[in-house]
Amino acid sequence: MSGTPLISLKDVIKHYVLGSEQITALDGVTVDIPAGEFVVVLGPSGSGKTTLLNLLGGLEAAAAGTICVDGEDITRLSEAALTQYRRHKVGFVFQFFNLLPTLTALENVDMAAEMAGAHAHDPRDMLARVGLGERMSHYPGQLSGGQQQRVAVARALAKNPTLVLADEPTGSLDKETGIEVLQVMRDLNRQTGQTFVVVTHNSAISTIADRVVRISGGKVYMVVENPEPFEPSEVDW
Repeated sequence: MSGTPLISLKDVIKHYVLGSEQITALDGVTVDIPAGEFVVVLGPSGSGKTTLLNLLGGLEAAAAGTICVDGEDITRLSEAALTQYRRHKVGFVFQFFNLLPTLTALENVDMAAEMAGAHAHDPRDMLARVGLGERMSHYPGQLSGGQQQRVAVARALAKNPTLVLADEPTGSLDKETGIEVLQVMRDLNRQTGQTFVVVTHNSAISTIADRVVRISGGKVYMVVENPEPFEPSEVDW
């Protein structure tokens, strides 16, 4: 299943300073992720998986190492260039949705599309593709948790990004709703060919991935290709 890497990390190190103590969140991470795959980064709390996601998204800077995305070393980009990278190449899906409560579902998605510019997808089409064609005028407070996360997925993909990053996207959802959201994400990955990187502590989610990156103590200790991933509805949750 391996192909041309969209993402290539080499010897990546990330430290945090807490008071007088320096904590190493990532310790020499080296891993490649091919274009078009649905990848799960699996690890317990404190393993470094969210830090890895933040570095890929250009939200934080590495202390050392290189992070190449789509042929560009983002560790060398200026702040202005990183802003453009986040705006045009990366779509984010967060655990707690992060929708603007005063905007409708359509307005939340449209705002992201406008920021991305001419290459963005039609927000109405994206909401329809996640099953919310009849909920476009609803505000977040009028939607269920699963529906809000679908809006968040539509918002991320409306930018037509190269890379979609999801941080525990089912963490605040019940089991059935989580399965529905994962199915939407997996279907969109197949339809669009965009690369998805999902971080989670839930090992069940790894069974739907094309590739699983296992991380612990800030180190990647195993990368497993899954030639026949399950559908979310088929997983024994």
